[in-house]
Amino acid sequence: MSLLLELLASAALAAIAAVGFGMLFNVPLPMLGWCALGGAIGRGGRLLMVKGGLSVPWATLFAAAGVSFLGVWVARRLRAHPKVVTVASVIPMVPGTTLYSTLLSIWAMEHSGPTEELVRAALRNGLDATFVVAALALGLAAPGLIFFRRRPVV
Repeated sequence: MSLLLELLASAALAAIAAVGFGMLFNVPLPMLGWCALGGAIGRGGRLLMVKGGLSVPWATLFAAAGVSFLGVWVARRLRAHPKVVTVASVIPMVPGTTLYSTLLSIWAMEHSGPTEELVRAALRNGLDATFVVAALALGLAAPGLIFFRRRPVV
């Protein structure tokens, strides 16, 4: 599959997921388009960074921060809270497959006893998922940490 086709498919599916989660969170109708755009930009940007050689957690951090800064800009223009756009936009980047593989490995260890392969898979997938979720949290918090401080940095 060519990179452009993969990018378009990933962005389109992320936009659909972002709109779905926006509807689940009762985002106002005019903001759903911005949620879709944020989801597509975040997931597409992360895919491009990963294909460029960046690790998934770092790419997730930069993509989530970019979506979060975009959400702050959009929210100021539309007089809404930034989290209205940003939270639904970053949910398509949650590592569902990695978390599922972690839980599956843990279940297999409970069922048939721990083996070196199962422990290694559970740890690898669990740490990968933990770092990606932490990157999502830091990316969402980045504008608040930079722009909305009550005290000066120094």
